[in-house]
Amino acid sequence: MRTPSERSQQARAAAYANHAKNDSKQLTKSARDKFDARFLDQVDPERTLPEAERLRRAECARKAYFTTLALKSAQARRVRRQSRKSQGRS
Repeated sequence: MRTPSERSQQARAAAYANHAKNDSKQLTKSARDKFDARFLDQVDPERTLPEAERLRRAECARKAYFTTLALKSAQARRVRRQSRKSQGRS
């Protein structure tokens, strides 16, 4: 039986081998398309807007999503840093 670390290393090696044989963009295309579609659905679920406006709004929604993630990440880093300082670590 393999340890969790060994399983992780085996999976990583398999992923690298897969990416060495295939185009990485093609491997993830379906997932990226579905991710992008969520923003189109968010801004125009009935598809009533002109295409250019729908795409512009979807791009803004995407930017808002990633900006919110960045803010949450910065806040979490600050909390961790303050926690370490209060415990006497740097």
